[in-house]
Amino acid sequence: MDFTALLTKLIQGGLGNLAAYLAAHVLLCLVPAFYIAGAMTALIPKESVTRFLGRNAPKYVSYPAAALAGSVLAVCSCTIVPLFAGIYKKGAGLGPAITFLFFAPAANILALVYTGGVIGADLAFARLFLSLVFGIGIGLIMALIFHRSDLAHDKATDAMFAGQRQKGMRRAALAFLLILVALLLSGTLKIGLLTNSYAQVTVPIAGLDRFQDFLYQLVPFDPAKGEEGVTAQGAILIGLLALIGFSSWKGMENIHEGFNHWTWIALGLVGLTLLTAALGMTPHVDGLDIAFTGKFFGVLLALGLLTWLLRRRLSEDEQRDFLWESWRFVKQIFPLLVVGVFTVGVIRVLIRPEWIEALAGENTLLGNLAGVVFGVFMYFPTLVEVPIANMFLSLGMHRGPLLAYLMADPELSLQSILITATIIGRLKAWVYVFWVALFSTLAGLIYGAWIDGTGIGVIVLYLAAFLAVLAATLWLVSRRSQVKVVPHGATTD
Repeated sequence: MDFTALLTKLIQGGLGNLAAYLAAHVLLCLVPAFYIAGAMTALIPKESVTRFLGRNAPKYVSYPAAALAGSVLAVCSCTIVPLFAGIYKKGAGLGPAITFLFFAPAANILALVYTGGVIGADLAFARLFLSLVFGIGIGLIMALIFHRSDLAHDKATDAMFAGQRQKGMRRAALAFLLILVALLLSGTLKIGLLTNSYAQVTVPIAGLDRFQDFLYQLVPFDPAKGEEGVTAQGAILIGLLALIGFSSWKGMENIHEGFNHWTWIALGLVGLTLLTAALGMTPHVDGLDIAFTGKFFGVLLALGLLTWLLRRRLSEDEQRDFLWESWRFVKQIFPLLVVGVFTVGVIRVLIRPEWIEALAGENTLLGNLAGVVFGVFMYFPTLVEVPIANMFLSLGMHRGPLLAYLMADPELSLQSILITATIIGRLKAWVYVFWVALFSTLAGLIYGAWIDGTGIGVIVLYLAAFLAVLAATLWLVSRRSQVKVVPHGATTD
């Protein structure tokens, strides 16, 4: 293959991955997530967040609360990141926020059920237990390493939200936020009530079947590798997404100067796009079959309630703050998401699944590291990574490295790393990446050793020894950093 052909294939892989991602996943997951993050920042009093997730909240409250909040959200890591940004900006401590960021995509309820059904209950339990222990552990470590920065962040949020009323969250604002979460869940949960079709109509539009065949040729894909093509419905959604971006820029960039007609056009397009994404569309020679799923009716109900609350129960200041914060998150996160997804698509062209058996066929340190690296560069949306993991298993991957992959894939995707760095800073983000990679590798080694017949008592002993050494090292580092910053003769807290 000459250089020009390789370059063409790489670009095609990047654009294909980006188009398929936007068409299939970004709308019903990411769009509601941006609005949820905006609502959390604009409508929730700081004390309501810090009471449960603040740096001064009891650790036995904040860390389990962060994990519990993440367990019910069956969404991709790219969807979790805006929510992470929302709670962190509003005053959550770094540790609990990191626990939420780690645990939500790795071990939410739906991912665990699907893992158990496809691969085995033993791996699902290992994924739950180790994700919970290591998620809380990584959060505690990050809070310890960056305790001074966390204190400064807490003071900054105090100053940022000092002008807000702190008497508790208004009922209308709480209802608005909860319905936004319901909108997210109604569009993402894979349960029969939502995925079943309850009515169907056929629209006599000729040529859509040929258009879809053209898209499949334009963006070739291999379903066996977890790749997804662009359907006619997906192309329509990408076009609507572009219109949302343009109208939002015109209607929300200067929203503090007042609302204009572009503001309401943008919101109307968001609703239309979400409803279109919730429909089932099947083009054929005679026209287009449109299936009205439970998801469509759930999204429609949620949008109706949100519209009523926004116009009738939220004040103009709350409306403006909510829309501005949501748009600000879009500007901050979405461009990096596009870059990351495109880059992953390029790299996936170069990585061959056949390498898996050679690199991760045994439960070795190298094999588990290979599983982590595959999680970075072969990112798949939530639930898609489970059948892909099953494919890896059939290609010869050991179950230990397979668990390392399943823990790293939702956390360390390239786009998630880029986005997280813009929220907490590059240093914190790369330290977080290091700990996730380390603990994912350790999780794979532990589970793989158990699969290979090592006694549970020996595994617990080795794990306890490792954690004891780690805790002692971190304690020494913390003490040394305190000594360096405390003037001579002063006392520490």
